[in-house]
Amino acid sequence: MEILFGVLGGLGLFLYGMNVMSNGLQKAAGDKLKSIIGLLTTNRFMAVVVGAVVTAIVQSSSASTVMVVGFVNAGMMKLTQAVGVIMGANIGTTITAQIITFKIEKYAPIIVGLAVAVWLFAKNRKIKQLAEAFIGFGILFIGLKFMGDALRPLREYEAFRHMLISFGENQFLGIFAGFIITVAVQSSSASTGILLALAIEGLIPITSGLPILFGINMGTTVTAMLSSIGASNTAKRAAAFHFLFNLVGTVIFIAFLQGPTYRLITYLDPVHVPRQIANAHTFFNITTTLMLLPFSGILVKMAKKIVPGEEETTHGVKYIDNRILNTPSIATASAIRETLHMGKVARESFKNAFDGFVNNDQNKIDESFKLEKVVNELEREMSAYLVSLSNTNVSQDNRETVNGLFNTINDIERVGDHAENIAELAQYKIDNQLSFSDTAIQELKEIAETTMEAYSNALTAMKTLDASLAMKVVEIEEQVDFMERTLRANHIERLNKQLCVPTSGVIFLDIISNLERIADHSSNIAMAVLDKAKNKR
Repeated sequence: MEILFGVLGGLGLFLYGMNVMSNGLQKAAGDKLKSIIGLLTTNRFMAVVVGAVVTAIVQSSSASTVMVVGFVNAGMMKLTQAVGVIMGANIGTTITAQIITFKIEKYAPIIVGLAVAVWLFAKNRKIKQLAEAFIGFGILFIGLKFMGDALRPLREYEAFRHMLISFGENQFLGIFAGFIITVAVQSSSASTGILLALAIEGLIPITSGLPILFGINMGTTVTAMLSSIGASNTAKRAAAFHFLFNLVGTVIFIAFLQGPTYRLITYLDPVHVPRQIANAHTFFNITTTLMLLPFSGILVKMAKKIVPGEEETTHGVKYIDNRILNTPSIATASAIRETLHMGKVARESFKNAFDGFVNNDQNKIDESFKLEKVVNELEREMSAYLVSLSNTNVSQDNRETVNGLFNTINDIERVGDHAENIAELAQYKIDNQLSFSDTAIQELKEIAETTMEAYSNALTAMKTLDASLAMKVVEIEEQVDFMERTLRANHIERLNKQLCVPTSGVIFLDIISNLERIADHSSNIAMAVLDKAKNKR
């Protein structure tokens, strides 16, 4: 029981240290992570590099593959891009094992102590974030030492040693053990850490370590498959590809490359078993990637056979997914994209509502009503997502962005409401066969075009963070205010002279009032851009 508690405590410290280190690295990387994801193209080799780099930062291939499933589900990544990233993730996760094999656990307390001192007294945010990463780095090694110390008494139990040795004699048993451990701890880096802790204490030979490594590589695919439940077909195919990739790689190594692998790693380091395991881990994943990358198209076809059916299409959420929340900087970027998507849907609702009014087009009015419901759905989804994002270890800059997005989605939702109001007025106009003078229609077109210009420019300014364009929106909003006052006075004069039907006159005034409110919300969006630009100076 004492051994079990020691191993669990050490594993807990190991996982906590890895999490702290990952958070620190992500914060320090900041917008660079978004830039790394932005490098993704249909070039699979570049996608492999991106996958390796991101996983080196996140410190878990399971986490990064779950993130890939989220990217695919959110429409931020195509399946062809995900293929390369998944392969790269397998390579990136081997870095943790390589670091562990450097015997620096005796320096871990010193690393933690110095890093904490830097974290406490440093004023520079980047330095504090790097210090946080080193704190996690040190805790990781302290946890590894705890596991090793707890496992040391097992050297005296011959039955336990024989059980581990039997994994080399019965490889499928070893693969199963590695698979079960990885599924249990939900991290291939953690299960590799346990394996290395056993090797450091001399409890397991390399002949048993290799099958367990193969099992670990199979077990890490389960996390992604579980995360794809309820996701789109393409996201499920990404998870299925991950499973197929690791399965085929394992089969190839067991059937053909296990002997050459054993000879290579013992040649590189004849005695140090932890180093042999780390090298085997790296060699397996790099070799599997090089072998299967040219045939990834075949694996994608197999994944599509496993997950049949057409891809779903929806007007709703496109870019946000809770699986991405593990990387706050990328999650913030996806929230901005979703907000812009929401803004475009509201713009389409506005355009359809006004066109339906001018042309007595029932189809346009119906489309406006439908899109307004989508805007409301997006507002609910975005609010929940932003709350979840606020509760992550998001950087201060991104936290300010998230806080600003709460206000922006509210402004966009109100634009959708005003578009719905115009659609209702258009419906009333059709139902009651109301007519408007050519002058009134022309005036409405002019103010509507100016309002649309303000709103479109506000969305563009938000996307590009263009302060000059945002300032132009503020100026256009003032112009709309002036136009609304002028048109209101002109129309009241027409009503007094009985040049216009009173019922039509009321609708005219309601429309210009709604247009003026849309311009106000456009100005609010632009002001948020100006505030962000001011804070960056």
